[in-house]
Amino acid sequence: MSETVGSGRSIPSRKIILEDGTAYRGFGFGSDGKRMLELVFNTSMVGYQEIISDPSYTDQAIVMTYPVIGNYGINRDDYESGIQGSGDVSGIAGPGALIVRDYTDVPSNFRCGMTLSKHMAERGIAGVYGVDTREITRRIRDYGSCKVMITDADDDDEKCVDELRQWTYATDQVSRVSTPQIREFPAVSDELYHVVAIDCGIKSNIIRSLNSLGCRVTLVPYDTGAGTIEEMKPDGVFISNGPGDPTDVKATIRTVKTLHGRYPIFGICLGHQILSLSYGASTYKLKFGHRGGNHPVKDLESGKVDITSQNHSYAVDTDSLTGTGLVVTHINLLDNTVEGIAHTSDHSFGIQYHPESAPGPNDSIHLFDRFIRMMKED
Repeated sequence: MSETVGSGRSIPSRKIILEDGTAYRGFGFGSDGKRMLELVFNTSMVGYQEIISDPSYTDQAIVMTYPVIGNYGINRDDYESGIQGSGDVSGIAGPGALIVRDYTDVPSNFRCGMTLSKHMAERGIAGVYGVDTREITRRIRDYGSCKVMITDADDDDEKCVDELRQWTYATDQVSRVSTPQIREFPAVSDELYHVVAIDCGIKSNIIRSLNSLGCRVTLVPYDTGAGTIEEMKPDGVFISNGPGDPTDVKATIRTVKTLHGRYPIFGICLGHQILSLSYGASTYKLKFGHRGGNHPVKDLESGKVDITSQNHSYAVDTDSLTGTGLVVTHINLLDNTVEGIAHTSDHSFGIQYHPESAPGPNDSIHLFDRFIRMMKED
């Protein structure tokens, strides 16, 4: 760990520096060492354990807008991927850094098993606290997500900027977070349906949601071919969330394209984008993305508005849907971006947000029921 947290510190020990040279000095917690990452922000008030174990944040540094982080520690039950506890469903993944205004190393919660800082040190996640997260968030909103370096406070700023400008974003995140082998997750009670889930960085609560509805889930690697999936005789196919640019996941796009019309298909977040790309639509990168648990999304058919949990940098281009057979089913009321699509004849639909929450509201959990109905009718 970078220092004894809260131990009478006065001299900054760590800093974050942007590619334009702007630097913010603070204090370290979690893991030591240098990190070069993409800087993003999250507006959630709770759920930092789920956030730091979500594979969709791979290669990112997260600025938490809620000021006090660490106050309920870490427990064994709320992991969303790749570590001990019920969330052990795929490779170790998640953000490279967490940036907060105030960090507390004295948690108070009856489920707490360790401090956030200790867990981050074990996981290799760097932490910086004592910086102006409000200013950093406004900067991201004004200028967009950008490269950032997390390093020691006394490192030369000019050298850090030179190194950061030469660094390029990775394109292999999905291959790093996907399960390396086929895995089975039985239904909670009687098995009603068999779902093959293509793992691009799946969250464990997605699997739990499907299991609770009577689905046996077979988790397969992201590059599994359509023929292999067909041999499993699924009732439906699910495409998971995950990190990075959806156009980098060409193997999954090819597989999904081959499966069109053969099975009900449901995609969440990155899976929604991959499904859209497989039908010939296109995607683009948002200025600063959507991350948090307070995004209002309107269902265009019912007119109902759900408050949703979101975590993504990319969106589906509305104009590109023309001629694909896809229609827009949901929109984000903050910026009118596409939040849901469905095919007019195939039993295929995608949702940009996270109906399984963890963390966030569960207004949209009913979308899993929609998938169940599709499998029942098919």
